[in-house]
Amino acid sequence: MGIKKQKRQRRAVRFYTTCCGFRPPFKIFLDGTFVHHLISNQIMPADDAIAKTVGDKVKLFTSRCVRLELRALGQSYSRTFEAANQLFTARCNHVQRKSAEACIRDVIGESNPEHFFLATQDANLRQQLREIPGVPLIYGLRNALFMEQPSDVQRQFVKSLEEERMHMSEAERSLLKRKRKYEVESDKTNGPEDFGDQNSEPQVFEKKKKKKSIPNNMIDRAQFKRNKAKGPNPLSCLKKKVKPSSHPVAEKKDDGNDGNAAPKQTRKRKRSRKGKEPTENVAS
Repeated sequence: MGIKKQKRQRRAVRFYTTCCGFRPPFKIFLDGTFVHHLISNQIMPADDAIAKTVGDKVKLFTSRCVRLELRALGQSYSRTFEAANQLFTARCNHVQRKSAEACIRDVIGESNPEHFFLATQDANLRQQLREIPGVPLIYGLRNALFMEQPSDVQRQFVKSLEEERMHMSEAERSLLKRKRKYEVESDKTNGPEDFGDQNSEPQVFEKKKKKKSIPNNMIDRAQFKRNKAKGPNPLSCLKKKVKPSSHPVAEKKDDGNDGNAAPKQTRKRKRSRKGKEPTENVAS
């Protein structure tokens, strides 16, 4: 699939998902002509080929009337009939068999409530369904599959829906009138009670903070928060702990040496000289 073709088909799918409420896995309704085209051109497996066309997972459907029409066509469409029997069945609620074209128009209806993608090779049927809003159309050309772009009728229908959403409906307008009427009546009843007597003591109201006015030329610009000056680190404000000294005797020397206190007497250690007697001179 070419890149331009892929982008064009993705754009069409996005239109239906955004404006018409289609959600994956997409439901694809196949008529007998499209099933016969897939088999004759050997486009298999069909679900993978259609999933590449719409860009997401799919579920393939057909109706009971389409199957009965294929069986009535004889032996030449036997393979097509067998392939159609493997698809999911969409309810058509037809007791007697109708033509495939009439059955499809009944299933799609006026607004396609089941959100079906229609895959068909019938040009006349595609022309009729272009007038119905919200019906994506798929067709085959040789061994390639294509998805039609939304028609002018479908685009105009979506545009009218958007315009209706922008304006109020009659129900919303009546609710708005009731709300305004209720607010006016409540203001009349609660107005005198809120003010009270003029001779009463004046009430104290809290002053509201004034918002800083932003110049007009700065409104659209990106505004950044300025970093305010922060206080000192609380850990740096703590008092330094005094480390205990490794020489406790030196600290005790100054204890108790006040002006009136008497100095302490210190003992001197006497050394014994018994071991150190003078040796006699050998020469003597």
